[in-house]
Amino acid sequence: MERLQKIISTAGIASRRAAEKMIGEGRVTVDGQKIIQMGFLADPAVNKICVDGQVISAKEPFVYFMLYKPRGYISTAKDERGRRTVLELLPEVSERIYPVGRLDRDTEGLLLMTNDGMLMNALLHPRNEINKIYVVQVEGDITPASVCTLRHGVALPDGRTAPAKVKILERDVKRGRTKLEMIIHEGRNRQVRRMCEAVGFPVQRLKRIGFAGLSLEGLRRGAFRPLSEEEVSYLYRLTGAKNIANKARSI
Repeated sequence: MERLQKIISTAGIASRRAAEKMIGEGRVTVDGQKIIQMGFLADPAVNKICVDGQVISAKEPFVYFMLYKPRGYISTAKDERGRRTVLELLPEVSERIYPVGRLDRDTEGLLLMTNDGMLMNALLHPRNEINKIYVVQVEGDITPASVCTLRHGVALPDGRTAPAKVKILERDVKRGRTKLEMIIHEGRNRQVRRMCEAVGFPVQRLKRIGFAGLSLEGLRRGAFRPLSEEEVSYLYRLTGAKNIANKARSI
């Protein structure tokens, strides 16, 4: 017997925190009974557990994909406002997968997609300090003082950010813009945009080119590919997550 939120997370439906929210919203049933009690114990091998009416199958193989997300797509499984979501870019995938973290609608780049809730949680947990690499085009000729502030941490309304690694890639004085490479390990909402705006240089374009040691190399915008077994094993080693030996499927 396990806690319901852990079962949902292990099945790859959502993170444990998101699973708790699903339970609180009355979206989870066990043997036909709606469960809103946190800590409710169940056994997926014995009980029929449903989320939004869909039966959880703990036996579904884990799948792992890298997506080159274009601008204009929402990093979520569904959107109540009818906006395009990243799942529309993976029509061949039959498993119920979720993005690992988020890129906002106006940001493009590397996004991992999986139904492996345990690895997803490990990649997003702050203690693991997983690097995210961005190419950032900002408005204006950024000053050395602003670069220094980004490198040492920026004071935001939700607290000072951790130091970022910042490198100037290109200055275009004629067009009034600067291209940077920024490496951060935190996962705050719209963090890179907010950091740059806080030092006076709004972001014009933002692209994530690396995450957790993986890169977009060889992948075109809007395309996706399955991760190799070596890449999945590497992510488990990187995060210290426990591999529960659910063999991955490749398309």
